[in-house]
Amino acid sequence: MGIPFSQVPTWDDRTPIYVISVAAQLAGMHPQTLRQYDRLGLVTPSRASGRGRRYSAYDVARLRYVQHLSQEEGVNLAGIRHILELQSEVEGLRHTVNKLLAEVQRGVGVSRQQTQRSRVFSAGPAGDVIAMGRQQTTTRWIRTQPLELDQR
Repeated sequence: MGIPFSQVPTWDDRTPIYVISVAAQLAGMHPQTLRQYDRLGLVTPSRASGRGRRYSAYDVARLRYVQHLSQEEGVNLAGIRHILELQSEVEGLRHTVNKLLAEVQRGVGVSRQQTQRSRVFSAGPAGDVIAMGRQQTTTRWIRTQPLELDQR
C-alpha cells in the first residue's frame, strides 16, 4: 500500500540531492568546472559519507548564475566571488532587519498593553517625584524669581 503522503520525506531547495554529474548536466557545465568552482569557493556543495559532492537545487541555480556572470556579463572569477559574498551579506542583513522589525512590532504591542495599566509620574516643586492617576492633570509650577546659577 505504501506510506501515507504525510510521511513522505520533503526537502527544500537547499537539500543536497544531486551527484556532480547530474548537477553539471542541470547547470549546463562540465563536472570539472563544478570542481573548480568548489575549490574557489563559488559554490560549496555538501559532502556525502564517501566524500562525494552533493548539490542542491540552490547550488545548481547558483552555478547557472555564476555562468551567466562569467559568460554574458564578462565578470572574472574574482569579481564573481566578490559579488556572491556581497549578495550573501545583504541576504544576512535583510534577515537580521526582518528579525529586528518583528521584535519591535512585538515590543510595540507589549508597550501598548503596559501603557494602559502604567502609572504616570511628575516632578514636584522640590524635585520630588509624584505619582499621578492617568486622567489627573498636574499643577504648573511657575518660578517667580530668576534662577541663580553657581558662579565659579
